[in-house]
Amino acid sequence: MPMSGQIPHSGPRSAMILAAGLGKRMRPLTDDRPKPMIEIAGRCLIDHALDRLAEAGINRAVVNLHYMADLLEAHLKARSGEPGIQFSDERGALLDTGGGVKKALGLLGEKAFFVLNCDMMWLDGGENTLARMAQAWREDSMDALMLMVPVDMATGYAGSGDFHMDVEKRLTRRGENESAPYLYGGMHILHPRVFAGFSEPAFSLNRAWDRALETGRLFGIAHSGHWMHVGTPAAAKEAEDLLALQGKKRQ
Repeated sequence: MPMSGQIPHSGPRSAMILAAGLGKRMRPLTDDRPKPMIEIAGRCLIDHALDRLAEAGINRAVVNLHYMADLLEAHLKARSGEPGIQFSDERGALLDTGGGVKKALGLLGEKAFFVLNCDMMWLDGGENTLARMAQAWREDSMDALMLMVPVDMATGYAGSGDFHMDVEKRLTRRGENESAPYLYGGMHILHPRVFAGFSEPAFSLNRAWDRALETGRLFGIAHSGHWMHVGTPAAAKEAEDLLALQGKKRQ
């Protein structure tokens, strides 16, 4: 049996953190550093994500590099402990989210893996979120399992939701509806097979999700805690304040 809060041994053991973006909406904070190195509560965003992966028992992480790649690479090479970090180099050209993951498949292995955006943070709602996702993953029926955040549980988000989820946890996009109850929480489990046939180097993960949706293999799991999108300086301040408040409640 896995330790409390850790993913089951049959679950994904590797993860990719998407860290290559230009961070334009985070300016001026990203004038001298990549977005993953912006500090929230005294720790870089990417270190928060890696810490959570380590807590859940993930032992291998792939990080893609582009904007201020040397700075981010040096920062991560100075990090010790789990998970072990490998780099997927996109210095030559940004490959967008889908192209970035596809390029890194050789490092991630043949089994399902986590993919995380590094501009979000989350609070668990009683159970380890990564472990909950791994326990819900079904290799035979899923190509993607996405963290679905109820819109009213999100900080730093001003949209109208992204997805609907049925009783079997299958997802459909908001489409022409004015709103949807869930937003994509920047974290999901993917199987490498969903990338088969994509020949172009740069493309969005949305194309992989649409493929999974068309075949009935796009699923979600509702997040049970709070969630923070850290995409602008104002949102960074909101996340900092929320974490400080949580810390006071635990004292």
